[in-house]
Amino acid sequence: MTDRLLELEGVRKSYRFFTLRDIDLRLEAGQVMGLVGPNGAGKSTTIRIAMGLTAQERGSVRLLGRTMPQDQAAAKRDVAFVSDDVGLYSYATVGWHMRWVASIFPSWDARYAEALTKRLNLHEAQRVKGLSRGERVKLLLLLALARRPRVLVLDEPTAGLDPVARHEVLAELMSVIEDERRGILFSSHNTQDVEQISDCITFIDRGAIVESSDKETFLDRWRRLHLVAPTCAALPALPGVIDSRARVSSPSRP
Repeated sequence: MTDRLLELEGVRKSYRFFTLRDIDLRLEAGQVMGLVGPNGAGKSTTIRIAMGLTAQERGSVRLLGRTMPQDQAAAKRDVAFVSDDVGLYSYATVGWHMRWVASIFPSWDARYAEALTKRLNLHEAQRVKGLSRGERVKLLLLLALARRPRVLVLDEPTAGLDPVARHEVLAELMSVIEDERRGILFSSHNTQDVEQISDCITFIDRGAIVESSDKETFLDRWRRLHLVAPTCAALPALPGVIDSRARVSSPSRP
């Protein structure tokens, strides 16, 4: 029997110009779920509800067996959240943040934190105000991972990162999934990032989940075809086609 880490059932949340409706989502132990959708699709709202930061109007949310948002304090002992919304103290150092989080969470792994500091090319004497955006994201990831949480939730962690920083962040996430007792919920509008580390993908658009399945099923069903045809030929209407575009090539010169 699987160990369900997170479950959203029939969740709804309304705002003036946006509604998140009938969200069903399940994260199992050992699973990495990529939550994919364009900006404004509802990814962050879904995650905030899952974390108890926003209360749903309807539906149920259970995180590590706890009802959210009522029991969020108990549930979050084994949950780590990485997002731009998570604040850092500008005038404090990397080392100060590490010691502060270690003083709050008994699960803090000092040896692992030291190894992460070296791998992510961070220095304990660095002040947060002097860190680049990529370095801030890596610090947030370090503070989350060194707690050894059972559930890791990341809201657009690679957005705006340069290729080197993105590679370092994704590499650390891939090392986490070796522990089958843990799970990751990872939102992004960058499908390449999600494809690299996820084994399950959930597509969300305009506040509703379009489809959710394992990655291999999606990849097996998706094809991009390039057809060469006479200019006067019309493209046939085929079932399963998402989009088609015609491009007229310039005649080659002899």
